Amino acid sequence: MKENNIYETDALVSQYCDFQYGDEHFGVMNFAKACAQKAIGYTKSTQQKRALDLGCATGRASFELTQAFDHVDGVDYSQAFIDAAVELQKTGRIRYAQNGEGELTNQILVDMTMFGFRDSCVKAVFSQGDACDLAAEFKEYDLVMATNLIDRLYEPQLFLNTIHERINADGFLVLTSPYTWLEEYTQKKFWIGGYVDENGCEVSTLEGLTKLLEANFELVATEDVPFVIRETARKFQHTISQMSVWKRK
Repeated sequence: MKENNIYETDALVSQYCDFQYGDEHFGVMNFAKACAQKAIGYTKSTQQKRALDLGCATGRASFELTQAFDHVDGVDYSQAFIDAAVELQKTGRIRYAQNGEGELTNQILVDMTMFGFRDSCVKAVFSQGDACDLAAEFKEYDLVMATNLIDRLYEPQLFLNTIHERINADGFLVLTSPYTWLEEYTQKKFWIGGYVDENGCEVSTLEGLTKLLEANFELVATEDVPFVIRETARKFQHTISQMSVWKRK
């Protein structure tokens, strides 16, 4: 397990608040909202009682899911992210510093009434946790959604090999990731894909996921979901994440 967590810094909390609650850029839909809406759509064929949002960051997708699900657990490795989500839930607002130019910043106020889930947000429960070592209480879900998570886990197999135990029969696992495998986060021996195996064959992450999940899940669909992260007033990250949707056997 990593001892240092870059996501505990105020700068990263502000950036993720802006990513999840700030303006949309270049015509790209808010990523957390898009993922939640797509997950809600995929799960309409089953009951929508309990959902788990892993890697929830500052909580936007969890709040979006409460509009369809009776109960949503939002879990993130960063306590600072969880604190921001809880503050927004309890007070209805949160203020963060948005990077401008150089050392200049803009003070942004987020208000729950801007997003339409002020009443339903009470159905979300936030807690700090490790996706590779989740507490036993996180179980019996109709949906587990893990957005841009697997390539940031120290040992993703620990998560993928056991997640079926937490999902009801005919429930869904929704994964998104741009598959940016880096040894900074995951030792290469634990990469799911993005490498050449001992036989000289290229292994994609989707192939690796299928190998790990096919015993307990059926792959229902894949689609690309773009996102934009604002770094400064004139610098943005534009990334394409792949969503894979898996139905529990």
